[in-house]
Formats: sequence, C-alpha cells, structure tokens
Amino acid sequence: MSISVNTMRAIDHWVGVPLCAAVSPIIALIDGIKNMVTDSSGPPKKLLFIELSEMGSAILVDPAMRNAQARGAELFFLIFKSNRASLTLLNTVKPENIFTIDSSSLGGLIKDTLRFLVVARKHRIDTVIDLELFSRFTALLTGLCGARRRVGYHIFHGEGLWRGFMLTRKVHYNPHIHITKNFLSLIHAAFATEIEVPFSKIHIADSEVRLAQAVIEPAVLQKVRERIEKLSLEAGLTFTQGKQRIILVNPNASDLLVQRRWAQQRFSELIIELSQRYPSDLILITGSPAEFDYVEKVRCVANVNNALNFAGQVSFAELPPLYTLSDVMVTNDSGPGHFSAVTSLRTVVLFGPETPALYGSVGKSIAITANLACSPCVSAANHRKTPCHDNRCMQAITVTQVLEKMMHQLNEADQEKARAVP
Repeated sequence: MSISVNTMRAIDHWVGVPLCAAVSPIIALIDGIKNMVTDSSGPPKKLLFIELSEMGSAILVDPAMRNAQARGAELFFLIFKSNRASLTLLNTVKPENIFTIDSSSLGGLIKDTLRFLVVARKHRIDTVIDLELFSRFTALLTGLCGARRRVGYHIFHGEGLWRGFMLTRKVHYNPHIHITKNFLSLIHAAFATEIEVPFSKIHIADSEVRLAQAVIEPAVLQKVRERIEKLSLEAGLTFTQGKQRIILVNPNASDLLVQRRWAQQRFSELIIELSQRYPSDLILITGSPAEFDYVEKVRCVANVNNALNFAGQVSFAELPPLYTLSDVMVTNDSGPGHFSAVTSLRTVVLFGPETPALYGSVGKSIAITANLACSPCVSAANHRKTPCHDNRCMQAITVTQVLEKMMHQLNEADQEKARAVP
C-alpha cells in the first residue's frame, strides 16, 4: 500500500521534529570535530540536490543546476523513485548520479533512506543543497549524508517551521520572487567564499532564469506522430501534420493538491468551444495511464468528433516530442505546465491555490488566476496544505477567459510557423 500525502506530512511533523531535535547536537559535534581536523574551504566539487516530491521542481531547478555545473561542480540528485523520470527531460544530471527513494511503502522508504546515506558517503559528496521547503525529512537527509557544506532554507525568526540545525549555510526563503530565483540563491550560498546572515544578499536578474530546451530525437518524434495519426484514423478522422493544428487539453492535477483542479465539466465545455471554432484541428485530451477514466469522462461529456482520449498514449520520455508537434496546451497548475517549458509549446496554465508569481511556467506561457483574497492559500509556511474544500479560486475562472487566451496563443503559434490564421 502506498503512503498517502497526508500520512507523509504527519510523519514529517510528529516524527521529524523530535528526530531533528535529537540529531542536531550530534551533527554540531561532528562538524566541530571535522573543522578542527580538516579544512573545508574551496568551492563545491561534488554537489547533491535533494528534491523528493515535486516533479515540476526538477525542471524549475535546472537553471540553478547548470549554474553550479558551469562553476565546475559534478552534480548528483536525490528524488523519489516515482518522480525520477522528470530528470530525464533535460538530462542535466548523469543517470548514474541520480539516487532514488521508494515512497510506495514505509519499509521501502526506510530501506532506501539508509542505503542513500551509505551511498552518499561512498561518493564523498562535499556539498548538499536541500531544495525542499522546510521538510524535516530532507533536513535529516541533508544533515546525515556526510557533506561538510549543507545549504537550505532556514526560518530564522519565523515560527512553526523549525527543522533543527542541519545547515551550515542558511538561506532566506523569499516568497515574493519566483522559485527559480530562490533556487539560484541556494547556488550563491553554496559557492560563497564568505558567510552571510542570512544568505543570499545578491540581485538575481531575469536573464539568469534560462531553461535549456530538450533534445528531440527525430525517430521518437516520428513515432509519436505516427501514433497520433493512427489514433485519429481509428476514430474516423484524417489528420495531416502541418495542415491541422494539435490542441492539448490536460484536465487533471496530482493528488498532492487536488484543489488545483478546474472542474471536469469546464474542460468539457472548453473542448466544445474549441471544436466549434477549430473544427478541422485535432484536440488531444492528455493524462497518465491512471487518468484514462478521468479523461474519458471529460471527452464523453464534450462529445465532439475531433477530441480524442490521449491518456497513456505516450511515455514520459515522449512528452517533449508530443509538445513539439503540438501548438497549444491548456492545463491546471501541474507538472505538464513545467515539462512543456523545455519545448517551444505555448501554454495556458490555470492557477488557484498557488500563485504564478512564484510557480509560473518559465516557458511560453500565459497564467490565469482569479486573484481572490484568500489565494494563494498554500505556501511553505503551511507545507502546501490547505483546509479549503471549495476551490472557488478555480471555479471563478470561466471558459470564456481560457478560450480567449488559447486563441491568442494559437494565433502566436500560427505566426511563428508562418501558417495562415483561419
């Protein structure tokens, strides 16, 4: 049986806080002994990033990782096994340098955690960067992995987010700048030659937030194209790449925060509107294999000929080719909004419990948010958990609003591809 998100949050709090309290003096003692015996100066050489639970963050942290790589550091990464594929979209970290923890069971979680602590020491990791926002579990991993230089977010004079004294370089988490800049501030702290309190007293320019583009293999691109054509033919449609557009609709969001979901009915209504305006174009409703039934309900309610259930039709590695072949995508605030940023695909992303100011896609994206007085209601301060069971922030977003932005993105895509606007 897999561990639920709420169970993991409970464990992190009720078990994590006492463990951090117990381990902190031991870590401080070990640090003191090491500092007397050896010199810890010099830039990071073997740098480990820890980001377990958010697949989208594996994309958003890429500018920071490449920054560290350009400074000469060899990169390592620790992530939950179920999220490992997100690191393959850009392949910034070598496959053999990616460590995983199986979170599907408590036994697997404990076993892989202990194994990681051994493996990290074998690789002689000298610097670790905890990308998680005040998780006690990752703080413990950071403190116990053997690295001399340990970087992460610290609460300072705030309350309720205490995670012990695992860090040697404490960075101020800034909820008013995009998360990619927050990640870059961690790199500054890792490579700084002088201690700052707090880190990082620097200006991070927008130009530093540059996301690399995925390398698309022609053979894989052709494979995805043929799959789309075959599915279209089976549905009685004739689709020709280049003459007709591909519109992607991604209606689901992960169970990590179900309040991010725009209603299934709204997606169905949007598909009807899109079909009426663009009857010759192909609408693919996307999702994972596990989301097939969810997607099928959206398709059946819309009941238009040119909309197909595409859930489970491509592997994770085939997402960039799919996005490259497509013209626009609408999605809830979820992984696809970030995964698509490694391609030229234009997107429309719907925000409610979170804010695009912090977590917006860094691709060719337009964010839509209702800006209610209560949102964003999730943040680092509440471990991204909200008491809300009535997501009016998402309900307030209308089909007309979304359709208008999608039409704009389609027109932009037409101009880029020198295609006549219908």
